[in-house]
Amino acid sequence: MSTTLRLRRWQKHALDDIEASDRRDYLACVLPGGGKTTWALTVVLRHLRANPHRPVVVTVPTSSLKVQWARAAARFGLQLDPRWDGRARIKPDMHGIVLTYAQVASATEPLARIAHDAVAVMDEHHHVGSDRTWGDALEHAMATAGLRIALTGTPWRSDDNAIPFATYDAEGELQPDFVYSYADALADGGVVRPVMFPRIGGTMDWRASTGGEITATFTEALTKDLMAQRLRTALHADGGWVRSALTQAWSTLQKVRADDPDAAAILFCIDQQHARDIARVWRRITGDQPIVAVSDDPASQDKLEAFANGTGTCAVTVKQASEGYDAPRARVGVWLTNVTQPLFFAQAVGRIQRWRPELGPRQPAWMFLPDDIRLVALAHGLVEQRTHTLRKREEADEPAERAERDPEQVSLFAALGSQAEEPQDPDAAVEAAWSAAPSTPPRHADDPALEIAVPPPPRRFAEDPDGVAAFDILDDLRTRNSEAVRAIARMTGQPHKAVNQRLNQTAGITRIGNASVRQLQARLKAADQWLRSA
Repeated sequence: MSTTLRLRRWQKHALDDIEASDRRDYLACVLPGGGKTTWALTVVLRHLRANPHRPVVVTVPTSSLKVQWARAAARFGLQLDPRWDGRARIKPDMHGIVLTYAQVASATEPLARIAHDAVAVMDEHHHVGSDRTWGDALEHAMATAGLRIALTGTPWRSDDNAIPFATYDAEGELQPDFVYSYADALADGGVVRPVMFPRIGGTMDWRASTGGEITATFTEALTKDLMAQRLRTALHADGGWVRSALTQAWSTLQKVRADDPDAAAILFCIDQQHARDIARVWRRITGDQPIVAVSDDPASQDKLEAFANGTGTCAVTVKQASEGYDAPRARVGVWLTNVTQPLFFAQAVGRIQRWRPELGPRQPAWMFLPDDIRLVALAHGLVEQRTHTLRKREEADEPAERAERDPEQVSLFAALGSQAEEPQDPDAAVEAAWSAAPSTPPRHADDPALEIAVPPPPRRFAEDPDGVAAFDILDDLRTRNSEAVRAIARMTGQPHKAVNQRLNQTAGITRIGNASVRQLQARLKAADQWLRSA
């Protein structure tokens, strides 16, 4: 039985567009937080109604996104396996698999067999243009897929590698089939937050890589190398610029939390040691202990998930909380990294712009920036879109300057000190920024044309798991089976290997990792009977 789903306006337009075409490849460029996952799953389910035999293959850049996609799909009744081992076929109680682009490269041939005539969804598709190995592997693995849907929120590339299955014009410009921008989302209302970009100036003192001492503000023209050194000096954790930036961010967050008690900040840092140093400064200013999520901490993803669902005030990270991370309660960001690439900038801003309907029409976000011309250029593009959309200006948007990460000479470089340009009245500055924040109520919310029927996927379970992800059920059954094996081994004195072999034979299992839900349930039932008779 079909269910009814209310789409956003862009989702309905893009759905109508892809269903009206006979294109085998479709590229949708949708800003972070715009709802591209829901749209893609809707397309897949409606496509499976006419093509129930087709498997579903979803590719993503990171392991955490595998789990997010599998759980999102399960809410629609679509079961995707994020534990695919690169060898086995799709489990009988699964509609498909979800895997990383790295897995595509390491298991290209097995995937090509599974993906034959499949519905393929390639999330954050721009990643395969950055790694030629990934791109070549994806082209081969998905060559015979029946339908290929590519999604990206940030389609910029800093290299010359073409993105597989994408269309380019004669000048080499990417030609998406559908585009939904920040300006479009603000015009619709109720999709993303308007982001404010307070720029903090200052005076920096440092010893250059050549050995001489330099003093400069952000307004002074410098060479590329000296610009990089000036920014690194401002971002030094023990400098005055960082203290001022964090103090202003904390004041803003306190104002936001008066109406939104769960609101939080995310601090984007240079490297792991820098993140720990910044966390120390934040704690000194606020009295609050932030979570620190860095790559060498195996618990970092768990920390970020707990932060997303908690009430703590701050997360400090390097690149762990960028693409694919969803924490809608984050409303304040501080740019404390020397990365000046458009791709990462857009991803970071995307972490604080996600809309929460329960907060009402006025829920701005803030990203505090060094007043560095390269970062200002990146923010300028978003600010122009925001201003043009919300204030109905008629002048054309000016193109944002493309910025690149600057190679830094570190032989003799040393940050000596920094002093931020402080607002004369910090409280008044916060109030002024809050007053200037626009209201963006959702439009078209009552349009009946946005309601569509979403059919259920082909049946895989004897009983509907009611939105629960099958891989979570499998994980639970594997855990319970392992506990039963240990209990039998203790009671009978038999080795674990012998117990496992007997139970596998009873349930018709060759490898526990490839077992279906029914097989694991039968295995657990046999183990319970063995325990009762022992």
